[in-house]
Amino acid sequence: QVQLVESGGGLVQAGDSLRLSCAFSGRSFSRSTMGWFRQTPGKEREFVAAIRWSAGATLYADSVKGRFTISRDNGKNTLYLQMNSLKPEDTAVYYCAASNGLRLPMTGLTNDYDYWGQGTQVTVSS
Repeated sequence: QVQLVESGGGLVQAGDSLRLSCAFSGRSFSRSTMGWFRQTPGKEREFVAAIRWSAGATLYADSVKGRFTISRDNGKNTLYLQMNSLKPEDTAVYYCAASNGLRLPMTGLTNDYDYWGQGTQVTVSS
């Protein structure tokens, strides 16, 4: 059974940093794209960042470019999202996701991701 489990969320002040983790098990995603999305109540799930697991190529939403960094640890089967200079508008539930194999091109479309975690809450106070 494939599982993606996020952790690392919390309540922080504007300007602070957080690192989210997504530990996965049940299969290899070495040929997949993995990503982070976020969602606030009443809004659609929004793309944040993605990484091609094998090559390390990355893609970011304009709203987080320069502040967030996506990375992965092959040995730990873990995906990370380092979030710096957090803003109140970054407040959301953050989800990690993985595609079922190689998809080209790498996108931020939710339909291109097949596995999802349960989410972790990030709250940024002003």
